[in-house]
Amino acid sequence: MARVLTEEIVKKMVIRYLSRLGYNRYLKAKETREHGIDIKVRHYKYARYFLVEVKGEPGPKTYKSPDAGKEVSFNYILGQILSRMKYKALYKHGIGLPDSYSDKIFRRLPWIVCKKLRLYIFLVNCEGKVKYYSWKNLKKAQSPKK
Repeated sequence: MARVLTEEIVKKMVIRYLSRLGYNRYLKAKETREHGIDIKVRHYKYARYFLVEVKGEPGPKTYKSPDAGKEVSFNYILGQILSRMKYKALYKHGIGLPDSYSDKIFRRLPWIVCKKLRLYIFLVNCEGKVKYYSWKNLKKAQSPKK
C-alpha cells in the first residue's frame, strides 16, 4: 500500500531539499493550523529567500472523488502563494505538492507564469524524493513532442 503524503510529510521533504540547495538559515515553518506562509527560509550565503506553500493529498472523506479534491487543493495553493508573494528581487516562491499532482501542473500551470512570478514547483513522491521544477523545466515538459 502506498504511503499517504500528508501536508506535514511534504513540508518536511521540501525543507530537507531546500537545505541541500543552501537554503537553511532563519527557517520558519508554520504549524498546520497557523496562518501565513508554510515555509520561509534564507540562503546561507546570500540574502535570498524562498517562500513555499505546501499541500498534501486530500483526505478520502473530504471529497467525493480524489480528483475533485486535488483540483480544489491545486487552485487553493495557487491562490495562497499569489496572495502572499513578495515582489522583491530577494524572493523566490514555490509550491510543494505530492507528485500525484504532476498532471495538473503540467496541464494547467503555464511556464510563462512561473517565469514572471519566479514560481518553482516541488513534487514529492511516496519515497520522499523531491523533483524541483523551474520555469525552464516546465517549458520543456509542456512543449509538444515531435
